[in-house]
Amino acid sequence: MRLIRSLLFAPANRHDLLKKLPRYPADAVAIDLEDGTPENEKAAARDGLQDIVAHLRQQHLRAILFVRTNGPGSHHVKADIAVALRASVDGIIVPKLETTIDLQMFEGSTPIIGIVETARGVANVEMLVNEERGRLTGLAFGAEDFITDIGGRRTLEGLEVIYARSRVILAARLAGLQALDQVFTAVRDDDAFRRDAEVGRQLGYGGKMCITPRQVEIANEVFSPSAEEVDRSRRLIQAYEAAQSEGRGTIEFEGNMVDEPLLKRARAVLQLVRD
Repeated sequence: MRLIRSLLFAPANRHDLLKKLPRYPADAVAIDLEDGTPENEKAAARDGLQDIVAHLRQQHLRAILFVRTNGPGSHHVKADIAVALRASVDGIIVPKLETTIDLQMFEGSTPIIGIVETARGVANVEMLVNEERGRLTGLAFGAEDFITDIGGRRTLEGLEVIYARSRVILAARLAGLQALDQVFTAVRDDDAFRRDAEVGRQLGYGGKMCITPRQVEIANEVFSPSAEEVDRSRRLIQAYEAAQSEGRGTIEFEGNMVDEPLLKRARAVLQLVRD
């Protein structure tokens, strides 16, 4: 599965919004049967899922298409899984992932992104990726449910979730999984969203979950290498390879000492461009 810089959610009961998804530049979209769909409309949303997926395919949706089911403890989840598989979506997003048992009902080879958003999920995240590496293709961190679960107080700065946010990205990277950063709920504050996305990128996340279309382009920009980064990476690699041919293992490049870790970082930037 290709890299995801932006994952846009839309409620499964809002076909008017779902039909607009092909016009947005999101790398991935998710039809949301969980929080975005009211309890009394979940069954009807499931009934209409195959038709809306077929419509999106006919409209040549380019984004990776996911369905977010209800959580593993919900009485809706088995029906959610069944209809998602019948609709032949590209992947399933599992919210409130806490233990390996939570994934047992998700059979087959359909790619799964698990959202870690509870205290237990964060505490178990290393075990989850170690035991379910073959089934999980990605992890996401959900700050809002997490802070509610631990009884904390949410702030714009986000220091209250920095430990959990960091622990999820560390586990994802160790397992070689894609990692998607937290939702940002101040939907009209583009500058604050950008700052939050930039922190996510600095921590190591490769993309961000989005809840409005206006967040998508910002996420795509933040999680893509800038032209300056690409140019500098190319020049750094060329300088390093020239030094190696002369028998030198480290070089000074634009005032910084460069060795193997910085070289890997530069190569990773160019790989993102090729992908």
